[in-house]
Amino acid sequence: MFRRQTKPLLWAGFGGLLLLMGISGVSAVSFLRQIQVRQDKIRRVFVDRNRLLESLRSDLYISGTYARDFLLDGGSESSSEHLAPYYETERRIRAAVTQYRSLLKPDETASFQAFDTELNRYLGTLDSVAGWSPQRRREQGGRFVESELLPRRMAMVDLAGQIERLNEKRLEDSSQETSDLFEQFRLRLSILVALTLGVGLLLAGASLWRILQLEKESETRFNEIVRAKQELQELSASVLETQESERRRISRELHDEVGQSLWAVTLGIGNLSGALKEGNQAEALRQIDLIRGIAESSVRAVRNMSLLLRPSMLDDLGLQPALKWLGREVSRTTDLHVEVAAENVPEELPEEHKTCVYRVAQEALRNCCRHAGAHSARVHLRAERTRLFLSVQDDGSGFDAAREKGLGLLGMEERVSHLGGHFQVDSAPGRGTMLSLELPLPYFGDGLRNP
Repeated sequence: MFRRQTKPLLWAGFGGLLLLMGISGVSAVSFLRQIQVRQDKIRRVFVDRNRLLESLRSDLYISGTYARDFLLDGGSESSSEHLAPYYETERRIRAAVTQYRSLLKPDETASFQAFDTELNRYLGTLDSVAGWSPQRRREQGGRFVESELLPRRMAMVDLAGQIERLNEKRLEDSSQETSDLFEQFRLRLSILVALTLGVGLLLAGASLWRILQLEKESETRFNEIVRAKQELQELSASVLETQESERRRISRELHDEVGQSLWAVTLGIGNLSGALKEGNQAEALRQIDLIRGIAESSVRAVRNMSLLLRPSMLDDLGLQPALKWLGREVSRTTDLHVEVAAENVPEELPEEHKTCVYRVAQEALRNCCRHAGAHSARVHLRAERTRLFLSVQDDGSGFDAAREKGLGLLGMEERVSHLGGHFQVDSAPGRGTMLSLELPLPYFGDGLRNP
């Protein structure tokens, strides 16, 4: 299950890491863009306010100059020439004040209100003297310039300076806000970087651990493959040795049993021929009986050899009769008593299944006779709808199944594994051996049919 989850976990881990990196990058770019826009706006507002203040200072000074020239000029004709530029300057001053007011923050309105009030008084004072007659200007103009105009103009210039300092303070406050914003961004970016590094370290650790596990698993699988290859080589050598042994045994059987029988038949035929030539009928009949007995013995020997190689009843009658015959033969020819039991075994079985079960039972009984020193053995065969089970149990000396595994057991396990089955050996020194196998069984539409 963990192997199936490895790929989604890696995708999620690396995807999350890339997502955090992307969020960090996009956040940084977006924030820097906001800072740039904010700084541009602060700089633009500061420049516009400074320009308006400079324009106000200049126009205030010029307006006072026009008013002074108007008051000090006693001529009725030339005095009107000073009023036109004065009113133009006053219009520019009021327009600049209106524009400057639109650039103020809500908390700056109160400070600017004092300047605006004093400015209205100043301009109102100048507007009040615009209607003076030439005589009044000659009589009161100089005194009004010294006592009212010049002090008020200087006061307005000072107030403009205060507004300029207010503008500079506003710039400093905006710079401080920008610095605070940078500090917030630095903190947020630090958190994102720390989170990204944490996820990266966690992912790297998990990946490293998984890689080491895969390396260890690969090494285990490689060792198993090497061991399986060695076992396969040993099994192949054992198969070749078994084949050669079977060939030698068959050769001896053919030579000792069949060959001698045929030679005896040849001699009997020669004796029969001699008796017939001599007309000895009794001897001829005796030779015929001897030849018949030798021939019948040869037929039994050939049949036994054929049954040992592959019993014909396995193909003709099925698996259950073949196992029962095997049990009887082993019980007859050895000191091992074999009991064969079968339950619900179908008649129709694949040839590979029948051969596998028979050969496993044959090899297991052979091991019981040769190595286990057993007195009795029980072969139990049963079938279900989709599985075929075989068990061979003996009362022999047993062995350590976890450490000792001969080539015979390897061959049996190879046969069972080839058919997709499961092979198991349960044994311990002094308590016998229990060998079992389980094979997948084809399902017949009308159920399993008993023999």
